[in-house]
Amino acid sequence: MSFDPIIAGFHPDPTVCRVGDDYYLATSSFEYFPGVPIFHSRDLASWRQIGHVLTRPSQLDPAGLTPSRGIFAPTLRHHDGRFWMITTNVSRMMSGQLIVHATDPAGPWSDPVYVPGALGIDPDLAWDDDGTCYLTYASYRSGEPAGIAQVRIDPETGAELSEHYPVWQGSGLVHPEGPHLYRIDGSWYLMLAEGGTERGHAVTIARGPTPSGPFAGCPDNPILSHRSTGHPVQNTGHADLVRAADGSWWAVHLGVRPRGVTPHYYVLGRETFLARADWAGGWPRLTTVSRPGGPADHSFTVTDGVFDERWVAPGADPATIAEQHPDGGARLRSADLLCVRVRDQAWTAIATFDGPGRLVLRLDDRHWYALHVADGVATAIARIGDLEQVVGTGPAGPLRLSAVAPAGDPGAQAGPDEIVLTAGDAELARLDGRYLSTEVAGGFTGRMLGIGALGAEETRLVSFTYRSDG
Repeated sequence: MSFDPIIAGFHPDPTVCRVGDDYYLATSSFEYFPGVPIFHSRDLASWRQIGHVLTRPSQLDPAGLTPSRGIFAPTLRHHDGRFWMITTNVSRMMSGQLIVHATDPAGPWSDPVYVPGALGIDPDLAWDDDGTCYLTYASYRSGEPAGIAQVRIDPETGAELSEHYPVWQGSGLVHPEGPHLYRIDGSWYLMLAEGGTERGHAVTIARGPTPSGPFAGCPDNPILSHRSTGHPVQNTGHADLVRAADGSWWAVHLGVRPRGVTPHYYVLGRETFLARADWAGGWPRLTTVSRPGGPADHSFTVTDGVFDERWVAPGADPATIAEQHPDGGARLRSADLLCVRVRDQAWTAIATFDGPGRLVLRLDDRHWYALHVADGVATAIARIGDLEQVVGTGPAGPLRLSAVAPAGDPGAQAGPDEIVLTAGDAELARLDGRYLSTEVAGGFTGRMLGIGALGAEETRLVSFTYRSDG
């Protein structure tokens, strides 16, 4: 049985809140700018991206972002008529936690304030009945035990209103992090991610009488984990609860869809899945469900040079990379890449240039496959770690990258897929997809498709198409 994510592709660390009949969800974004994509839904199944939270250099300096650093897990909440988002910019960790707010989740969002004493990751905001705001986070503070800490703050200014104090160290698994604090039926619940964001990932929960505890763990922890099972969704963790308008409870959480043979490989990054929350004895139990209606069709085409909210850039501002071309399409005027997330296991991307250009499948700056076109020649290039090599050449034509199932005996194929690099009608190379996987490259992101000029020379992108192939 296949399990489809509600938001496919590199969208990890989901956080969700409900306002009336509307649900809003945000995810981490690491080195990509704008940061923190934000989505809207009415049914928790179909989500539409409505923008990003961090869209200005005054909120997030794109030049300071490096691979698998930048923006880690956010928390999105609605309180007293405003949306609040708190996160960690790991590229400037010593600044502490970053807080912004908005009346409209589509933006604009405020410039940030920081809580400099809260050194760590995965911050959460919660308010009690008298309006006190609690910042709860996975602490990296020197001299303190690993685990979850808390401090009372003024979210308008970032001022700390109490000392920092530990609240729960988790159930005993490695890396207690990703805290979310809720008041439910008169008790306070603290939900964590534990076990690391790899195959041992899990969701645990504790309960206490106040926002500060003392917290006692659920006797059935973990309340969600697919470790050591054959479930098609693995690495499940980093969940956030939400109560639907009809009173039912749900959670969003990250997961991956590994393929291939041992040790199995996931290539799309950590994706966002939906779980049903069933309560018994005062405790929730989470069960991952597949996206109702089956997989979404992510196909689209760009011909007018207008790049929507899906497009981001690693360590750069997309506004400096592309603009509409007077003859149609887009003028690419920077050596930086303009990127969009790969959302499917099988897909095709086609880019047509009037002049030199490149189409890149990227996991990070040291792991990518690319097609370049210049002076009537198309060149296929592979970069794996410190090794970079031309793997094929041919006549110029529209550049096409495709992810397909491995050919031949499946038992002899270690990788999850093959990447076919084509120019015009000529296949230039067919490369093992495992080298663009998290298991090989490491890090926290997923595959991205990038378009760009060659060097500093401007070029014209006539069209770009991404197609879901099932």
